[in-house]
Amino acid sequence: MTKTTFATEADRHVAMNTWRVVDASGQVLGRLATEIATVLMGKHSPRYTPHILVGEGVIVLNAGKIALTGNKGETREYTYYTGYPGGLRYVKLADYREHAPGELIRLAVRRMLPKNRLGEHMLRRLKVYTGSEHPHVAQKPASWTGNS
Repeated sequence: MTKTTFATEADRHVAMNTWRVVDASGQVLGRLATEIATVLMGKHSPRYTPHILVGEGVIVLNAGKIALTGNKGETREYTYYTGYPGGLRYVKLADYREHAPGELIRLAVRRMLPKNRLGEHMLRRLKVYTGSEHPHVAQKPASWTGNS
């Protein structure tokens, strides 16, 4: 008979104090977003438990140098609603890439996380920067190249 193991409070504490840094330059947006979402959820770890936050934090650098495949930059549109009548807005992916590349990565990762309160906590542990510098040196983040 096998026993099911769950993450403990100690596992959660270790995960909350662990950070990873990934360089997004030259990486494909969707493939990078899936790797980031996996680490934020904690699915790369054997201590993964769906209802406990055991994912690590992720710091993304060089968000402006993210790669896209095909002609998605000209054809893909993101929609959002302002809350006012007639307030449906469309933004092309190329505009996001030019003006807010960090928001582009955050949106891609957000849509891969669980749609509940735990997913919101996971998304708060994602920090995206357009340059190669970040202010999280005190967290001692480990370098990460992807593929967990």
